[in-house]
Amino acid sequence: MHDRIDTSWWTLRLTYGLVPIVAGLDKFANLLTDWPKYLSPVAVKMLPVAPQTFMYVVGVIEIVAGVIVLSKLTRFGAYLVSAWLVAIALNLVTTGQYFDVAVRDLVMAVGAFCLARLTEARQAGEVPAAAPGRVRAHQHVPAPT
Repeated sequence: MHDRIDTSWWTLRLTYGLVPIVAGLDKFANLLTDWPKYLSPVAVKMLPVAPQTFMYVVGVIEIVAGVIVLSKLTRFGAYLVSAWLVAIALNLVTTGQYFDVAVRDLVMAVGAFCLARLTEARQAGEVPAAAPGRVRAHQHVPAPT
């Protein structure tokens, strides 16, 4: 069982570490999409800079958040990514469109929250990390006699 939990933890960690980094880098290239179009008109009015300049700042924040998830501060980074995704979803709702993307971001926020909670469990020793070369749970281990 511990191997399955460890595999899930690593999958979540890599996902919530690498995806923000890729999305953050793309804020500078706009290859995946035209990122400023996702900004709420309310947010655009409040910005002291042009929307694309704001997206550069967003990109840096996303890159840093992803790096934090991949560092020894996984729990903090996962909570940060979760909160960031909720903020993005709220921004999208205020556009009056992109509700599908807002829902997706909320689902992703739940996944990042689960990564943070799973990291807490691992750090508390409730879910031990799989040790290299240890006996796998599916292997037959004879019962004591």
